[in-house]
Amino acid sequence: MIYDCVIIGGGPAGMSAALVLGRARKHVVVIDEERPRNRVTHESHGFLTRDSIKPSEFRRVAREQIARYPSVTFTNETAVTVSGSDGCFEITTNQGQTYQSKKLLFAVGMKDLPLSITGLTEVYGKSAFICPYCDGWELRDQKLVLIVKGGEALHLAKVISGWTSDITICTNGPDELTDLQREELMKHQVPVFDSPIQSIESVEGMVQQIVLEDGTRLQCSGIFFKPKLAPGSDLPQVLGCNMTESGAVIADSFGRTNIPGVFSAGDAASQLHQLILAASMGSLAAVGINQELNEEAWNRVL
Repeated sequence: MIYDCVIIGGGPAGMSAALVLGRARKHVVVIDEERPRNRVTHESHGFLTRDSIKPSEFRRVAREQIARYPSVTFTNETAVTVSGSDGCFEITTNQGQTYQSKKLLFAVGMKDLPLSITGLTEVYGKSAFICPYCDGWELRDQKLVLIVKGGEALHLAKVISGWTSDITICTNGPDELTDLQREELMKHQVPVFDSPIQSIESVEGMVQQIVLEDGTRLQCSGIFFKPKLAPGSDLPQVLGCNMTESGAVIADSFGRTNIPGVFSAGDAASQLHQLILAASMGSLAAVGINQELNEEAWNRVL
């Protein structure tokens, strides 16, 4: 069959889009490899009515609710090739399946590149996080280390200051700060250490201290760091979608890309990696997709 839309990615953006399209009576298949980026975290925060929910439980509830709409199906596969154009896209998967669709939504998210700091993997998602809006409350009034450099270090320090005043910055090498940025951090009593990090010491995922190569030991109870990310799939770029320098797909408020019939939503099309924002972007993209499908069907009878 020719689906109305194939959604590549079954995270909050992809599932939100599937829900809206299912309720709009559109035939949709969601291709999801079931390896969500937030699987390392114990809880997800900031999603109204679902604050502190486990990521696996969030996915379970979402799938259960979407299952009420018979025109939506899920398949546990990985999309490996995409071809075609608006009205007739063809997607093949790692299992040799082929899907045809009128529209295409990339909700592929981002993926973490290997963490190069010894000990960071052990604390990631337990006492080391990337988004203060998602996890700052849990680390309020605690002694925190920010692993980040340059202008982003100053920006993150300002954001974190709403949760705690006990902040230390580790740049893990040259700080890349301007003199004015250093002076501003100094005025706010935020120390900056530029010695490379030797290791992060922890107990059962809870950070105890950060050891620098110059012998400095920084005790702390939490970490925020800037991860190194890559697009969850290279298919949007292969198809010709315009991309930002960070690897996000450029899309308008309804998820439309520069390629007719191709949409993108969630972390794949944003630098604000929050669960509720990804879901809202998926919903808006579904509205854009549904509007195009309805208009095309309407015009065919004229």
